[in-house]
Amino acid sequence: MAKKVKNQFINLANAREEEQKSVMSDIADAKHCPFCREHLAKYHQQTILREGKFWIVTTNQWPYKNTKHHFLLIYKVHATDLSDLSPAAGQELFELVAEMERAYAIKGGGLAMRFGDTDYSAGTISHIHVQLIEPDITNPDFVPVRIKIGTDRTK
Repeated sequence: MAKKVKNQFINLANAREEEQKSVMSDIADAKHCPFCREHLAKYHQQTILREGKFWIVTTNQWPYKNTKHHFLLIYKVHATDLSDLSPAAGQELFELVAEMERAYAIKGGGLAMRFGDTDYSAGTISHIHVQLIEPDITNPDFVPVRIKIGTDRTK
């Protein structure tokens, strides 16, 4: 029998790398949310760089190719919808992004927030998180970073 691709916390169809798929498969079997505070240290092997009242900042365990910096800002309480966030959480998010911009001398880049149904967000993990990405445009083999939003349901 084929393994279920999507559960309450994980959508394996959106995993980009084989190692990521393997780790996410184990997490799906455990029925854990890997971004919830009680499970984060078990599944996320990156150092926590900053921690606020609402958000944790870390590096992406599986960064997009052609990035100089790829940070994750993970909401500390399990939530999937933007309506679950308070104005104070939104304020802290932008304060942390600005702090990371200064601390890492980020010259430019993008923010991508994954929220809601992972078929629409193309997130692997059903838990609000934000990606702060600075492309590595000085790399001679640079190719622009592309962020997928939405899952191809024809596959």
